[in-house]
Amino acid sequence: MKLKLDENGHAVLVDGKPVYVHDDGKEVPFDAAGTVATISRLNGEARGHRERAQAAEETVKAFEGITDPAAARNAIDIVSKLDQKKLVDAGEIDTVRSEISKAFQAQLDEANTKASGYEKQLYEERIGGAFSRSKFITEKLAIPGDMVQSRFGANFKIEDGKTVAYDQHGNKIFSRSRPGEVADFDEAIETLVEHYPYRDNILKSSGKSGGGAHQSDNNGTGTGKSYSREQFASMPPAQQADIGKQVSTGAVTITD
Repeated sequence: MKLKLDENGHAVLVDGKPVYVHDDGKEVPFDAAGTVATISRLNGEARGHRERAQAAEETVKAFEGITDPAAARNAIDIVSKLDQKKLVDAGEIDTVRSEISKAFQAQLDEANTKASGYEKQLYEERIGGAFSRSKFITEKLAIPGDMVQSRFGANFKIEDGKTVAYDQHGNKIFSRSRPGEVADFDEAIETLVEHYPYRDNILKSSGKSGGGAHQSDNNGTGTGKSYSREQFASMPPAQQADIGKQVSTGAVTITD
């Protein structure tokens, strides 16, 4: 990427940040302070990983010489039963353990069910709300947020309490203006739309009109047509793309 210069050869600034031009022509302000902070954070995380690795190595040293882990676990189990045999017979210990295991598993299943429910609620609020509040979707796209979510919702996940986006190859989408940090929602959805094969069909029209506007196709769509969101959602992707293009020209409308 190259530093953007004005006609006098001076660096162009946006909010006090120098603007760089990427290879694809996109201009992005460079946050130097944020980058330095990110590098410091990543160095700290790396140090933490090294310390945990060293601690693990020390723990493993205590088991040097053991070549059969299964036999070692069996020996520990036998010794445990021998110690408890003073209270109950070894056979009864297995029964008690089985009952405890069943009770614990039932509690664990219940906790997992509740956790899954809370996770789903959090996802719907965090991700669904982001689509409905997105400035990029409102200003740049010709289809409403819920339809955008039906196409790109699967690209977003919640990790460590943060909304993280992934591209079509399964890679995290990082911010161009904040190197080392994941992209915020609007920057991520903009990136996804840029690489969407039918992006021209869902972007808002520039306002131009003429004889080249698409009026109808073999799917039965045409000028003055109106579809509900439920009807649009049930259409195959190719037809949705065509309808989206007609929405952008005003030939078709999507209603609630």
